[in-house]
Amino acid sequence: MQQFVIVTGMSGAGKTMTLKVLEDFGFITIDNLPPELLPRLFNVISERPEASKSRGVVATVDIRNVGQESKNFVKVIDDISTAWGGVAKVIFLTASDEELLRRYERTRRIHPLNHGMSTKEGIKAERELLAPVLDRADIVIDTSMMDLHEHRERLLKEFFQFDNDGGVSILISSFGYKYGVPQDGSYIFDVRCLPNPYYVDELKDLTGEDEAVKNYLLKFPETEKFMDLTKKFLDFAIPEFLNNVRGQLHIAVGCTGGRHRSVAVAEWLYEMYSKLYNGVCVIHRDKGHGHQ
Repeated sequence: MQQFVIVTGMSGAGKTMTLKVLEDFGFITIDNLPPELLPRLFNVISERPEASKSRGVVATVDIRNVGQESKNFVKVIDDISTAWGGVAKVIFLTASDEELLRRYERTRRIHPLNHGMSTKEGIKAERELLAPVLDRADIVIDTSMMDLHEHRERLLKEFFQFDNDGGVSILISSFGYKYGVPQDGSYIFDVRCLPNPYYVDELKDLTGEDEAVKNYLLKFPETEKFMDLTKKFLDFAIPEFLNNVRGQLHIAVGCTGGRHRSVAVAEWLYEMYSKLYNGVCVIHRDKGHGHQ
């Protein structure tokens, strides 16, 4: 089934990179389209015989075309969703203010709202203008800590690992607090309260994916209690979220460095909930960044 994808979000968060990646994956791509042209584009593409050979169409929309009327953009999205149902998705890309500032300084680009205001003020204004679009998005991706490989992997999991059941509905991720909290997390669990395998010599260079690290953590009663309480909460929260909230549920688990405790807990949660729900995937954001 062809997919219709709208990529939007913060300037500098990676819309162009996303477009290039999805083009490599076999999508027809259009950059920086005015929102009012999106329904016409999808209609035209769907009627072209040669389009059936593609996975679908992806169009990016940024603040230059959204302007001050983000509510009009949301109405266009609603109309497309009504017409195309589950094959239409909105990806909203974001990043921390600090990371966006670094990217603008590194590339020496000018923020599109940088008219009579600083780049920092432009980022703040853009975030406020796009808030209704963020609320309406199906998928939110925080690219603050992603390189190109990680960005490709995230999109690959979203669009191809679960082609038959509608994409990723539950994303479970691990992260390190020293590298920043994911901005797209629905629920954040802090596992720094658990014993740290980093201080055990034979475990220091392993990760939470290794059985030795998992077995070490399971020796402590606080680990069992934490997992029991977390499961009770998620057993209630997951069905409520999926039934009542648009978009993807992101369960983020953090420890100091994102290498041991958070990885192990995220793996355990994945093992539990991938048996109960379709479209569950796990990503370890900071597993390779260092220790602790």
